[in-house]
Amino acid sequence: MGVAVAGQETWQGDVFRVLKQHGVKHVVYVPDTVHSTAIRLAEADNEISAVVLTTEEEGIGYLAGAWLGGERGALLMQSSGVGNCINMLALQSCAHFPLLIVVGMRGDWAELNPWQYPMGQAAERALNLMNVMTWHVDEPKDLVPLLHGAATMAFGGEHACAVLLGQRLIGEKQWVK
Repeated sequence: MGVAVAGQETWQGDVFRVLKQHGVKHVVYVPDTVHSTAIRLAEADNEISAVVLTTEEEGIGYLAGAWLGGERGALLMQSSGVGNCINMLALQSCAHFPLLIVVGMRGDWAELNPWQYPMGQAAERALNLMNVMTWHVDEPKDLVPLLHGAATMAFGGEHACAVLLGQRLIGEKQWVK
């Protein structure tokens, strides 16, 4: 059985547009439905390098290298990938480079897959414990200002910032029969 998600296209393009406005030249990701529009737009943009990762923590090292090379990047991932990044987040904490993460939350409101609950419930606390500042988006109207603010803080102050896209924003999943 698959899962259908309605209403994503209305806000997903905003994720890409805010990243582009902040001079992001690298979008790194593990493929995910929540980020599919931003990924497609990044892949189609000749000014952006869109890089598929095998695991989310690779993205942190990649973005550190991009910053050392004078370019900005963003990591797009699902909340289950936060657990994969915990040890690698120490790199940002010690080296103080800008790290912007956009997390599609699972295990949040109306989740159908119980395997997503543990990391979905722990993701924000885990990021905070690793000194990543977080903002949770549940309404489309809040996406642009919160992502803009997080990008400003990450790139302007060399901080680790994450915007968490809640399932109320993403939309309730429905089992497809």
